[in-house]
Amino acid sequence: MARTTHTLPVLDERAAGTPADAAPKSPAPHGSPRPPRTVPGWAWALPPVAALGYFFLYPLFLVGKQSFSPDSGGHSTEPWTDVIEEESFRKALWNTVWIAVGSTAGCLLLGFVLALVIAFVPFPGGRALSRFIDIFLAFPSFLITLALLFLYGTVGMANGLWTDVTGGASGSGPIDFLRTPWGVLLAEITYFTPFVMRPLLAAFSQVETAQLEVASSLGARAPRIVRQVILPEALPSLAAGGSLVLVLCLNEFGIVLFTGAKGVTTLPMLVYSKAILDGDYPGACVVAVVAVVLSVTLYGLYRAVVARTATLTGGARRAGA
Repeated sequence: MARTTHTLPVLDERAAGTPADAAPKSPAPHGSPRPPRTVPGWAWALPPVAALGYFFLYPLFLVGKQSFSPDSGGHSTEPWTDVIEEESFRKALWNTVWIAVGSTAGCLLLGFVLALVIAFVPFPGGRALSRFIDIFLAFPSFLITLALLFLYGTVGMANGLWTDVTGGASGSGPIDFLRTPWGVLLAEITYFTPFVMRPLLAAFSQVETAQLEVASSLGARAPRIVRQVILPEALPSLAAGGSLVLVLCLNEFGIVLFTGAKGVTTLPMLVYSKAILDGDYPGACVVAVVAVVLSVTLYGLYRAVVARTATLTGGARRAGA
């Protein structure tokens, strides 16, 4: 019994004095797998940056370099001086700017109205028309220009109807505006308006009908609902569509070429004529560099104006609330 009384306290002391976390740990088995090494973030950015530099920045650098390399050899600003002093370059620069800005304004206005009707005015075929806009975006620009020529050309349907009614000779109709700058403007507005409508339709689909019903129940008429409820929601989509259309119009080549507008030369057309028709590659590179700088400048200016307008509109809405 004495042996038993001496043994129990010893066992109790070991059980009470040995914490669970102080238990000896078994050694890690030899050859256990190490944690995987993490790849730094800059290593993931190298492939896309290298591809961007090789396929875009390097050719752009070569174009800029060629613009300072006259045919006589060496490097000088002679190509820039020759191009800037040409009257055709100044006319092409002006035509490019005003046609692009006018087309963008027309696309924004027409696209907003059409998207508003499709989204909020129920009529048969509205859903099918919305789906057709997606298909329209895949059409090439020259196809739209050819369609306008069939309608409004000198031997188009409108002039044909006129000659049938009046008995005049074929091709003597009064409609002949497609070969003017206004014809180019109409063709670009016709082709690029769906590029504004598509993001607008997506934005209008997120507008809650309850907001419109509440505004209408409080006595607000349709113009006020559009101005104070719908338009603020559509400003980001208008900015996105407008900036895309502006850049596309600045660099549009097919529409101007297929309309055959006399005296309407834009910067892309001038690049084509200098490089292909005249063989003046340094001059073509000068015009190309100017076109790139113009596109980036007008795009940045447009985004700044849109951001400023959105800020003022948001401040006015918060003040009204």
